[in-house]
Amino acid sequence: MKAIIETGGKQFYVEENSEIYVEKLDVEEGKKVVFDKVLMVNGVCGKPYLDGGKVTGEVIKNGKQRKIIVYHYVQKNNFHKKQGHRQPYTKIKITKIEG
Repeated sequence: MKAIIETGGKQFYVEENSEIYVEKLDVEEGKKVVFDKVLMVNGVCGKPYLDGGKVTGEVIKNGKQRKIIVYHYVQKNNFHKKQGHRQPYTKIKITKIEG
């Protein structure tokens, strides 16, 4: 089974037993998480969400991505600004898709 879900303002194409990285969720590792905002299951689309559609997953880990450097520079004004950022994420394994 295949589905498209929405979480964290983004849409994800998922299959059973696939692993996805989503925006950080307040769920502990090893716990189950249920996504109710299902846009499509096996080619059947909703308007905008599918009624009765549900995708269940298990949280594998919470963490932070690699650090990226944000560097601002304005020429002729002697302006330099350096800033780092690490985006938090949650890794989820999809266990069941219901449509």
